[in-house]
Amino acid sequence: MKRFILLACAIILITRFQLAFATPASDTDKLLNWAEKNFPQFFPSHQATQNIEPWLFRYYPETNVYAGVNKSDQNVYVLGGPWGNNPARIDTLTNLINQVDISGSSGSIAACDTADAISGVFYSQSGNVVTVTSNGQCVLAPDLSKTNLCQIPQQTAASGISLLSSNTVTSSNITGLEVPGLSLLSLIDAAANVKHCTKNAPAATANLVVNSDLCLDITAPITDTLAGLAMPGITLNPPVKYFTKGTYTNKIVDDCFTTDATTIIDAFTGEAWVNQGGSFVKVK
Repeated sequence: MKRFILLACAIILITRFQLAFATPASDTDKLLNWAEKNFPQFFPSHQATQNIEPWLFRYYPETNVYAGVNKSDQNVYVLGGPWGNNPARIDTLTNLINQVDISGSSGSIAACDTADAISGVFYSQSGNVVTVTSNGQCVLAPDLSKTNLCQIPQQTAASGISLLSSNTVTSSNITGLEVPGLSLLSLIDAAANVKHCTKNAPAATANLVVNSDLCLDITAPITDTLAGLAMPGITLNPPVKYFTKGTYTNKIVDDCFTTDATTIIDAFTGEAWVNQGGSFVKVK
């Protein structure tokens, strides 16, 4: 029974880590995440996006700067700091998003929707290869449901392309947690080496390769998962850190529903399915 409970915990944790099929981030989030990682002198910390009509914005208390989008005119503005006390228009949201995509810069790249990326995790792209790294640092992962490494951006039209994605963990380690008589790491790695299929994926992602090298502090989510479970012998010595390297690849398939994928998502409609005993069940 203990082994079953631990296996269930491992699958829950790593599935949340690998997938983030929640509502895709808006262009506003994409732009502001990119700004935080490329202009830390003005936007030095990761802040949540606030919504006060007609504004979507973030406030940076360290520099007393506001940055956001006016939904009425779809322009980007900044206020405070070097921009003074009146909103300064930068450009249209469309133009700035195009510049972000073309730049292939850390934090926002054309191939991946990185708006939900953890602060301290950096992205770069060269050709069809995306690199995701924490640059040797261990970064906080307070919510594993928001740590999808390379979520395919939501599409505005049906492409008719189906992609089967496979993840392979090449090396991994967990520190700060011991479970006598059971290799929790092996269970997590086995759960991580799963397949996912995307309907209506953009053509640019068909030959995508994502290489990751991360250290995540998972103390908070692992503590929440283990809380209340009667598992004698477990030693929890925070911080709990998960070190992982892996490679994620895509290949074109005829039909996602004839594959052995664990999950399916439609990048155009947002619909999702889960494989249950060989049959795909739609997620409501």
